[in-house]
Amino acid sequence: MHADEQRRLRKLNPTHALVETRGWYHSFRFPDGTEFEGAHPVELSESRYAEFPLPEDLTGRTLLDIGAWDGWFSFEAERHGAAVTAIDTVEVANFWTVHRKLDSRVAYRELDLFEVPGAGLGRFDYVLFLGVLYHTKHPLLALEIVCGLTREIAIVESYVIDSRNWEDHAGEIPSLEFYETDELGGQMDNWFGPTVGCLMALCRAAGFARVELLSTRDNRAALACYRRWEPEAEVPEQAQTKLNRVTNAMRGGINFRSSRDEYLTWWFEPAGETAREDVRLEVDGLGVGAFFLGKAPGGRWIVSSRMPPYLGAGWHEARMKVPGHGWSDPVRLAIDVEPHARELAITIVCDGTTWERNAIDLSRSPAFLSVWVTGLGENADEANVGLEVGGHALRVDYVSAPEADGVQVNGLWPETLGAGTYEVVVRHAGKASVAVTVNAVGV
Repeated sequence: MHADEQRRLRKLNPTHALVETRGWYHSFRFPDGTEFEGAHPVELSESRYAEFPLPEDLTGRTLLDIGAWDGWFSFEAERHGAAVTAIDTVEVANFWTVHRKLDSRVAYRELDLFEVPGAGLGRFDYVLFLGVLYHTKHPLLALEIVCGLTREIAIVESYVIDSRNWEDHAGEIPSLEFYETDELGGQMDNWFGPTVGCLMALCRAAGFARVELLSTRDNRAALACYRRWEPEAEVPEQAQTKLNRVTNAMRGGINFRSSRDEYLTWWFEPAGETAREDVRLEVDGLGVGAFFLGKAPGGRWIVSSRMPPYLGAGWHEARMKVPGHGWSDPVRLAIDVEPHARELAITIVCDGTTWERNAIDLSRSPAFLSVWVTGLGENADEANVGLEVGGHALRVDYVSAPEADGVQVNGLWPETLGAGTYEVVVRHAGKASVAVTVNAVGV
């Protein structure tokens, strides 16, 4: 298609004209026989809702409708029993008209999507995000917020540029168009037009475990985005997946910051062949997709993932499984947990290879120093424990779980330090241990 013709078609917006004429976006039919005619007929709204994989009975479940406008989907979910919260960036008078006519209990808030994380709404079993994404200047961040608000399923519907022929290029690199001014629909607040593949990829990248295409119609695509992995079929008892550690991919250790874009490295020992797509990762029961799988030195394997969004401060449990094996035992991760130390005391100093006490053999390269120390905080790790020898900071590459003699801390001996007697000090959370001596020999 010629670029000028494509631009002309992008700018058409027949729905906007209908809304201006009729005053309503959604159409409504009420039990007393009255109707409000909007740009979208009731039958279209009903068919859209019917394709959403939501339970017929939503009693006891919560639902958030983002960008509710007239509110047809909010009130329909309430009719199915859900406790509904609806939000929009402006207060829409039509919503209140229907609210009063139905004697509805839907909660209504005037909020921008990017204000929601700080609004204290909590999480919802289900989230509707219909016709909003392309209005946001930061689509991936918007979807991360939606993901963080969702416990079970989010329905994401958006304008797409290839609804009629998306299968012809499904294997291509995901892409989207950018609209600087009013190129899409003649509106200043339409920013992006993704392909179907790009929309699905954005939802996976935002943190959803799995994404299902529900339909494409009229330059729109609707997706079901799941926070959890598919239900498991009953299988005979299986050996557990052996998960060794889960660490911060950038800094090492078990500590993470909610203010940062954090990534996880999962260290495990598979049995047999494992494909990246078949690895199942969870944090607090919420699935997260793997984006890398490879073999690490020493025979272990690693898989990499993003941290699920908006988990909140505190301790969290991570677990994983590979095909043919059951779920691993959980390991703990700390988000926004400040370290606190008691009085630090070194109980053992030794060579990290020979285990000789109070000595290290520098003829081995690289040489490692191992110490055991008491008093470290619960979330002590490689990034917040310091190990010094003769005033020189060692690179800490391992901090164990608590053991009988304390917590094991391993550090790489600097090549610049030769034979001699040195004082060893451990630092953590603003405190320092009493120095213990070690003899460096073998050079």
